[in-house]
Order: sequence, then structure tokens, then C-alpha cells
Amino acid sequence: MSIGMLALVAFLPILLALILMSGMRWPATKAMPLAWLVTAAAGIAIWKMDVGFVIAATLSGFGGAFNVLVIVFGAILILYTLRDSGGMETINCGFHGLSRDRRVQMIIIAFVFGAFIEGAAGFGTPAAIAAPLLLSLGFPPLAAAMVCLIMNSMPVTFGAVGTPLIVGMTPVKEKVAEAIAANPDLAFHSWDQFLKLLGQWSSMLHLAMVFILPLFTLGLMTMFFGKRRSFAEGLGAWKFALFASVCFGVPYFATAQLIGVEFPALLGGLIGLGLVVTGAKKGLFLPAQTWDFAPQAEWEKEWTGEIKAEDKCTYTAHMSQVRAWTPYVLIGLILVLTRIGSLGLKGMLTSPAVTIAIKDIMGYKGVNWVCSILYLPGTIPFVLVAIMTIFIHRMPMEKVKLAWTDSFKRMKNPTIALFFAVALVEIFKQSKVNPGGYPSMPLAMAEFVAGLAGQAWPMFASFVGALGAFITGSNTVSDLLFAEFQYGVATTLNLPRQIILSLQAVGGAMGNMVCIHNIVAACATVGLVGMEGLLIRRNAIPMALYGLIVGIIGMVLCFVLYPTIF
Repeated sequence: MSIGMLALVAFLPILLALILMSGMRWPATKAMPLAWLVTAAAGIAIWKMDVGFVIAATLSGFGGAFNVLVIVFGAILILYTLRDSGGMETINCGFHGLSRDRRVQMIIIAFVFGAFIEGAAGFGTPAAIAAPLLLSLGFPPLAAAMVCLIMNSMPVTFGAVGTPLIVGMTPVKEKVAEAIAANPDLAFHSWDQFLKLLGQWSSMLHLAMVFILPLFTLGLMTMFFGKRRSFAEGLGAWKFALFASVCFGVPYFATAQLIGVEFPALLGGLIGLGLVVTGAKKGLFLPAQTWDFAPQAEWEKEWTGEIKAEDKCTYTAHMSQVRAWTPYVLIGLILVLTRIGSLGLKGMLTSPAVTIAIKDIMGYKGVNWVCSILYLPGTIPFVLVAIMTIFIHRMPMEKVKLAWTDSFKRMKNPTIALFFAVALVEIFKQSKVNPGGYPSMPLAMAEFVAGLAGQAWPMFASFVGALGAFITGSNTVSDLLFAEFQYGVATTLNLPRQIILSLQAVGGAMGNMVCIHNIVAACATVGLVGMEGLLIRRNAIPMALYGLIVGIIGMVLCFVLYPTIF
């Protein structure tokens, strides 16, 4: 069979998921199982994989999904624990009084606070937290959802303590190991060093948008929701926006360059939030004139759904701000202590004694599942800190029960979608083992697309990552789906592989703006129904800008500055 036909068959499950979820508005809980079924059928019928091999790969995928779901559960549990302890309302209370300018509120909450939440929790959590907060401050629900979804992009590559890179890039781990063995002169000598390189390149690719995107989002907000429909009104807060970009961008970039992939978004958001809030309290760089939305009576009907924005917003502080923020401080501290290898805790949490490992599932060599359960951030620190919060915030048991019950209820849809999405990815990966000598499904697509795009591939690589996030709802799963594909294109075209993989990681992050899962979740939290399509169309504008700028930077890196690196 020709490479073009193989590529077409390999692309069919992705195309099917795209049509079902965007065109026919199927939920991922229905679309992903069907896409998995088509992938399994293609593996058996075209790649001649044994039925047992496909089942084994599916089970391995289920195991990989479990690893991700532990993190998702921990993130949701922290959110609901703070909700029911009164900690989140106290944090909200602390945001009031900083500034009445809606542009400043957007920068603080959607940008910097959202970046911190993404770094700690990921998986669409920022929009679920930040959008209702903006709504409570008096934002139109549609505006709150739009700006939070757009700004939940730059930190996402490093979200949930680096999960998109640490987990998402595993399909190329063996290839990297082979490259290290074949060439001892490479700039990296281990998988961890290679991941750090990816983080360094990804932060470099993101950096320009750290300064451009907040300003552009302010312009969109005032253009779509302002009295005068003026893009320029948003730019009136340019000083404060650039101040926030520096406060977030410097620690974000420095952490990626010096430490690793776990902490750029977390530390950038945490340090940036402290600096930006302090600056706002002191009146630094605030606009001379306060900008606000029109009175609610003048809002368009589509701006508001089932939940009305507040004209007068009041919150009750149930505890001190220090106590309310303590769980997040503990999360950051524990993550640092457990991710720095020299401290010894990382070795303890990843030792074989506390690691679940199933090798050669059903007797098929190379089909494995490994789970370092205590090293997954879902357990330590998320679940651990949620339990500690019970005592720190003095929660009554009925509140504790409510938080845990709601967290388990929220796991149903992500579980179904992720199980089949990751299983699909594992079949993609294992299809390299076939009696016909065919390239794997991702490599078949890579060879075909490489022939079409040629040396212009760096301009398109990030959009492939965005497509993966749009389909699967996750930067992590987008990387799982397309990492081997991107690696194959880079190899075929002799392009720097770590830059192309970084473009994939950045693309998966920018795809969060239009990701169906996140848009549906954000709309649900602010009471909007039927506005998902409008948000996708509007958010496609900044996503296209993001991809264009990142693509240009990628071209310069690949062909001007670093054409000979691995």
C-alpha cells in the first residue's frame, strides 16, 4: 500500500473525532471510543496487528490514562476542598478592591492567577476557577469565558507540574535513547536532560506571546464587549499589561532554562501574582482612566446565560488570606521538594518498591505500563494537601464529604474520554510492529505530510499540536498523539528535532483556546448554553496569531540560528 493511502487510513480516526466533536457536537465520551474502534480496526485490517496485540496496547493505554486521571482527580479535589472550606471565597475576597478597571482585573485574574492555577493543576482548571471569579466581579459571562480561555495558553505546556511534556512526550522516549546511544556527543545524555531541553526551547517559543497575547486579549475584550467597540481602548492598559508580562515572564523563562519542566508556569504564576497584586495595591502602572462595561441593561442577549453577572459583588472572608492560600503554598513547596533529585525525596517516591510495573502485557514485548503512584502529583501533593486542608481550614465532616463526592462525580466524563484517547494513542505507537514492514501510523502521516510541506514545516508544526488539543481536550494527549509524528517529520526533513517537538508542545498549549472540552467546561461554569461555537470562532483569531508568530520564530531557529542541532 502506498504511503499516501497509509497516511489517509491513519488520519481517519482523527478526522472522525474532529467531525463528530466539532461538526456534530458529540461529547468526547462518545466520539473517542468510536475513534479508538476505527484505530483498532485499521491496526488489524491494514497494519495486520494481532487482535491480542491491539487488546494489549489498549490495556497499556488504559494504564497510561489512569496515571493522568490520578492527576485530574487530585486537581479537582483541591478545587472542591477549597470551595467547601471557604478558602476559595476568601481568596476571591482578597481580589476585590485592587482596581475597578476591568482591564486590570482581567490581567490579574485571567492571566497571572490563571497561570498559577494552570501550573499547579492544569487540565482546564484555570478557566473553571477564573471565569466564575470574573463573573462575580461583574464581567459579562461570555467575556469572562472568552478571556480566560485565551489566556490559558502560555502556561499550558508546563501545566500540572510539567505533565504535558513529562507524560506527553513518552512516545519518542525510545527514539531519544537510540539517538543518545548512537551519538555520545549530543547536548543531552538522558531522557530527563532531553525533556529539560524541550522545556527550554518551548519557553523561548512562548516568550514573545507572553508580551503580545495579554495586550491582544485586552483589545479583543474592549472590541467585542465595550461601549465603543474599540480595540484601542484595551491597549489603554498597556503599561500594566507589560508590567504583568515581565512579572510572569521572567521567572517563567528563567525556571524553564535553569530548573526544568515542572515549575515554569507554577513559579511564574506564583511570583508574578505576588508582584502584580502588590503593584496594583500601590497603584503602579494603572491606567489613568478606569474602563468598564456598559450597564447590564445595555448588554447583548448572547453575553449572558443562566447565571447573571453581579452588579454589586460581595464576598465574605471566612479566614485570613494567609490561611486561605496555605494549601497552594504547600503544593508549590512539596512539588519543589519532591522534584529536585538531589534532595532524595524523588528517589524515594520513584523507587521500585512503590512503583507498579507490568511488562510485556499479554506476552507482547514492549507493551508496558508503569505507574509511580506516589510521584504522580495527583497523590503527592494534591490529595495529601487536600487532606491537610481539612485541618488547616477546620472543615466540618459534611463539607469534606461533599468535596470528595463532587470530585468523584466529576471524574466520569474525563475517565471515559481519556481511557479511549490514550488507548488510541498506544495503538498508534505500537503499530510500528507489523508483519508488512509498514511505518507506524504516526510515521506514515509524517512521511506523507513531510513530502507536502517540505522545509516550511516549522510554520505548520504548532497547528498540528493545536489540532490535537482541539480534538482531545488536552495538551498532554495532543503530545501523546503527535510527538512521534513530529519527530518523524523532523527526521525525514533533517530539521532540529527538539525544536519541532517544542513547536508541538507550544501548539498543544495554544490549542487550549479553542479546545472543545475547555470551552464546554468554561461555558458551564458561567451558565452559558449554545455559545460554544461563537467562542471557538472568536478564540480562533488569537490562536491563529499565536501560531503565525510561533511559526516564524520556529523558522528562524531552524534555518538561521540552530540548523545543525539534534
